Amino acid sequence: MSGHSHWAGIKHKKAANDSKRGKVWSKVARMIIVAAKAGGGDPSANLSLRYAIDKGKAANMPKDTIEKAIKKGTGELGAVNFEEVLYEGYAPGGIAIMVEALTDKRTRTGPEVKKIFEKYGGSLGTSGCVNYMFDKKGLITVETSKAGEEELMDIVLNAGADDIQTEDDIYEITCQPQAYEALKKALEENNIPIQVAEISMLPQNTVPVSDAERARKIIAMMETFEDHEDVQNVYANFDIPEEFMGL
Repeated sequence: MSGHSHWAGIKHKKAANDSKRGKVWSKVARMIIVAAKAGGGDPSANLSLRYAIDKGKAANMPKDTIEKAIKKGTGELGAVNFEEVLYEGYAPGGIAIMVEALTDKRTRTGPEVKKIFEKYGGSLGTSGCVNYMFDKKGLITVETSKAGEEELMDIVLNAGADDIQTEDDIYEITCQPQAYEALKKALEENNIPIQVAEISMLPQNTVPVSDAERARKIIAMMETFEDHEDVQNVYANFDIPEEFMGL
């Protein structure tokens, strides 16, 4: 499975518990604020906002919390400024890592991200050092127990998917970002439960990790990035065997 979709699956299996829900809502609220500020508060006319609201709903975010974030973005509840920053670097073994952040203070976030890289034996790189290794794609995963392969293939290819692959007990469906909404809608209309749905940065090639200790460090690094309040998304090009997932 491709590196980031692999990580998306790991995140889903670890499943955000109640103690992390507030942190998830905070991250999504930032996404909503930035989207509303850039494109206005009407989700029907602002695709980025609609995507962010869907993320909020998927995380069981209260409706009034979503509406408040939209109003912060449009300026109705005062000015809130978050800046999008991309950090690039390496995990142990030369694994490429991209960290997307929304921050109100770069001078705080940058050093903290650098510290996380170094804590787990990685390093923060320069701008552009790894992002050329990734492509922006829509990514949707479905459990194989929830749909037949032929039926699913027919639905997703007609809805604009580029590819569908089976890995273990998961169908991994990819598409161009502009086809993402139609593809997601087609699955929902056919009552096919979606496990993961996101606009992602997928690696063009993956790097196998065969050392258990290195795998442990990489996963710990990814989790630490995910837990950071300024970090929105983390992408990587690792391929870690299933037997190391519990580390």
